[in-house]
Amino acid sequence: MRLLQQAACNGRRRIPGAVVELGDQPVSWLHLLKMNNQRQTSVDVMEPLARAFARSVPERPADDGLFGPRSVVWRVHRDRSFPLAGIRSLMVQALNPLAMAGVAEHSTWQQDPFGRIAATSGYILTVTYGDTAAAHKVASFVRGVHGHVNGTDPVTGREYHASDPSLLLWIHAAMVDSIVNIVQRYGRGLDASDADAYVAEMVTFATILGVPAKLVPASVTALHKYLESVDLLQAGPAARDSIALVLDPPWLEQETRELWRDLGQVAIGTLPDWARSMYGFDEPPPQSMEREPVRQLIGAVDLAFEMLPGVMEARERIELRMRA
Repeated sequence: MRLLQQAACNGRRRIPGAVVELGDQPVSWLHLLKMNNQRQTSVDVMEPLARAFARSVPERPADDGLFGPRSVVWRVHRDRSFPLAGIRSLMVQALNPLAMAGVAEHSTWQQDPFGRIAATSGYILTVTYGDTAAAHKVASFVRGVHGHVNGTDPVTGREYHASDPSLLLWIHAAMVDSIVNIVQRYGRGLDASDADAYVAEMVTFATILGVPAKLVPASVTALHKYLESVDLLQAGPAARDSIALVLDPPWLEQETRELWRDLGQVAIGTLPDWARSMYGFDEPPPQSMEREPVRQLIGAVDLAFEMLPGVMEARERIELRMRA
């Protein structure tokens, strides 16, 4: 992994002139951002994510929503390690060929992967931080979209329906497991008790999309048991092509592309052995998985994101409500 050495930090607000090491040369954070801005590509990629984030955290919510500021969900979903959790989540979700067929045949995923990620992020953030009406409205919209996503998987020959509770449950479980795994390893921390509380609170994320509550794992142990019980999993052609694009987006300028590749290697290293084996990925070297270097990598990506319009303000709104 290419190490980024953060030389200065002041609470939540990083010092813009802090120095990092990019390759063998010391480069200031400000210069790194200027390089990105000159080329625009990475900014263009991250701007939809920033807009989705800002829109999803209301300035004047009607109520505390489905979870509220005291919930574990609120605390976990503001963690800076979320991009890494998102990559891992996509990699696990794609191993279900029926779920992957729905994405491949009914979306513009490969043409606009980061736009798709921004839409998904906006949904997660609205259900988390939006008021109750907003959360139910966006869930109703997603259920409506799912009702039109049907077909036959060309690999297995089996029919798929995006509204099928079993497919929705797989997507949910892969996401929740990835968030717990990454936040525990590289985030602000999540002890065993809070991890179980988080999984239990997240049951609501599945039920508002139509999954019966009795089917949804409500503890970390139950979550792992469910993931290991699902058959039919495989890394089909659609999964391999999509994940290759996620791990190495060809349109990113070189500096950002290298950071993103490093992040992808960490995501590969956090996969369960069975999932990594399906993709045929080698296990990354141990030094690339160490906590502090990975946190510095996450910090470099997050700094660029936080500098975009609306992001800092949305984060401050979340913090103020949690402290009230």
